[in-house]
Amino acid sequence: MSAWLEQLKQLADAQERLINRPNPPVKPGNGIYFRHEHPVVTNEHAPLYWRYDLNPETNPLLLERIGVNAAFNPGAIELDGKFYLMVRVEGADRKSFFAVAESDSPTEGFRFWDYPVLLPETEDPDINVYDMRLVKHEDGYIYGLFCSERKDPSAPMGDTSSAVAQGGIVRTKDLKTWERLPDLKTPSPQQRNVVLHPEFVNGKYAFYTRPQDGFIDTGAGGGIGWGLSESMNPAVIEEETIVDEKVYHTIKEVKNGQGPAPIKTDKGWLHIAHGVRNTAAGLRYVVYAFMTDLNEPNKVIYSPGGHLIAPEGIERVGDVSNVIFCNGVIARDNGEVYIYYASSDTRCHVASTTIDRLVDYVTGTPSDPLRSRACVEQRSELIARNLELMQRPEYAFLKRG
Repeated sequence: MSAWLEQLKQLADAQERLINRPNPPVKPGNGIYFRHEHPVVTNEHAPLYWRYDLNPETNPLLLERIGVNAAFNPGAIELDGKFYLMVRVEGADRKSFFAVAESDSPTEGFRFWDYPVLLPETEDPDINVYDMRLVKHEDGYIYGLFCSERKDPSAPMGDTSSAVAQGGIVRTKDLKTWERLPDLKTPSPQQRNVVLHPEFVNGKYAFYTRPQDGFIDTGAGGGIGWGLSESMNPAVIEEETIVDEKVYHTIKEVKNGQGPAPIKTDKGWLHIAHGVRNTAAGLRYVVYAFMTDLNEPNKVIYSPGGHLIAPEGIERVGDVSNVIFCNGVIARDNGEVYIYYASSDTRCHVASTTIDRLVDYVTGTPSDPLRSRACVEQRSELIARNLELMQRPEYAFLKRG
């Protein structure tokens, strides 16, 4: 074997070890979910033939030609017993695109399909696309809702960063053949984190939105919005209302947005969302949960205080540090739930749990009382109950001091 092929074999062997390594849950966990030991998808999972020219005549030094910078913010779906992640892949050129990674396991072994998704364009082509939510709707289609970004046409000359974000929509039956629909129309000048509710509401398509005034700043907008549309082609929302608003001095004081489509449970619609707050080091993104009424999905009935998942360890490091973001969840018929989340706009992780645990968490965790003293009073009530229980002999192993 030539030295060139030997070098290529080393690259291939290293990637196979990465893809095939076990990914056990990290125990004991917090009772709500288990993080898993390794990321499920990273830029290193991208096939070598995406990144290297494998012809020794045109690439005699075996250099990476078209780099992959990150793989994150995956949509997720289970079809016929297999698990699929619609990964946001970012090239070294900063452009994001979508690619499907498939596995027989929900926590490990994800391998990208041969080609990324060649997304159909509208008459006004997207400059960048990202963060697709995959939603199985009761109309029979799988919808992909994503952020479509274009340069702001009103930006002054020399401004090469101002952008307009809108809710892009595609649909499919097999994740292979995609039909592009017109972008969602709403009263808001900018839209990000648009999610389709999986069922009709009053015979209409229902959307969770995030109305905002600017590309980054929510301005007078903000919060998780709600609107109905008569159709998906085109999808038009005439009126947006707020389901879950941003709140001062909380995990969602700057902005918040729906993650994946909500999960239907016996107690209500279980939502996973992201919240953003300011810190001295910049914005901090976390994932939180809440529940809405089964018959009125825009009516919040449980809202536990604080975050569900916040960045820890290596998750805090990456292109955009201190960020946890989720737009993909798989809820299986057997009650298992897999939460796919990205850390710091760099890599994809998974946390495993169950419907029962999430429902218990959402319905049994107290809401944020919004004031420091009230938070101490809330915690002190729990402490007092627990200290009384700890007097019992069976709690003797819980020693104090």
